[in-house]
Amino acid sequence: MASSPMNKYWIPHLDIHKKVITQELQYYLGPDATVRPYTREGEDGFLITTPGACLTDEQIDDICLKSKEMWEKQAAARSQSNPEKPLKRPLHQPVLISKGSGEGSKRRGKDRRGHISRRPYDDKKGSESSRK
Repeated sequence: MASSPMNKYWIPHLDIHKKVITQELQYYLGPDATVRPYTREGEDGFLITTPGACLTDEQIDDICLKSKEMWEKQAAARSQSNPEKPLKRPLHQPVLISKGSGEGSKRRGKDRRGHISRRPYDDKKGSESSRK
């Protein structure tokens, strides 16, 4: 059985949620259609691979509408988890990646024993090499 040639289409990610397009694509374009994130000429979007034609304007509108609903549900879930402070921009809630120890600014310029070093860093390197 010969496989049919696959067409590749790019669409911008604007107003499209990745989860929604992933869920809806095969419904619209059939079981052989795939989608993945793809950057074209510096612009983020999605690369759609399908044996037939790409999504119609109506299908893209439907995906955008479902994406908006998805973002609204996510924002509502986030605001329920932190109800005391509503955000002006719920989709831009900061996510903590790492937390500093709080001692970084205090330790700067001190050696291992907690004494303030009077020599610049480069001098320390030079003095080590001159000892050898």
